[in-house]
Amino acid sequence: MTTGGQRLGSALVALQFGLMALIAGLAGPAFLRGPAPVIAWAVALGAVLLGGWALWANRPGNFNIRPTPRPGGQLVQTGPYRWIRHPMYTAVLLAAVAGLLGADTDHRLAVAAAAVALAVVLRVKAEVEERRMLAQHPAYAGYMRTTWRFVPGLV
Repeated sequence: MTTGGQRLGSALVALQFGLMALIAGLAGPAFLRGPAPVIAWAVALGAVLLGGWALWANRPGNFNIRPTPRPGGQLVQTGPYRWIRHPMYTAVLLAAVAGLLGADTDHRLAVAAAAVALAVVLRVKAEVEERRMLAQHPAYAGYMRTTWRFVPGLV
């Protein structure tokens, strides 16, 4: 991979984690002060469970936070990957929605803006990752035809 490709991947990861930190910083105090709406906690729990399931389905040494498959990595099609190509990104988006649902009224607009920006970053990151997966795993093209990117039935 080119240095430019590595820089793009690193920039996307930095943006992702920066936006996640912003959402947590804005919405977190409301969760800690409580009580956050039950729906916010339910969505947050869903995010944790989906993310944990995706990590479990990945083989050791196969996971990468950058949008680049590891050399010699496996194409995982089990667990949540059976239906969703990017369950970790979906889990991150669910956590952002939980933050939005649990945020104070004063911070909701800022959390919503950060969540939309995060969705855009994850969409770009997924597209970059998919191009790289196609180059490394010829079977990925067929996998793309039978799965959803983020949410089954929607995206």
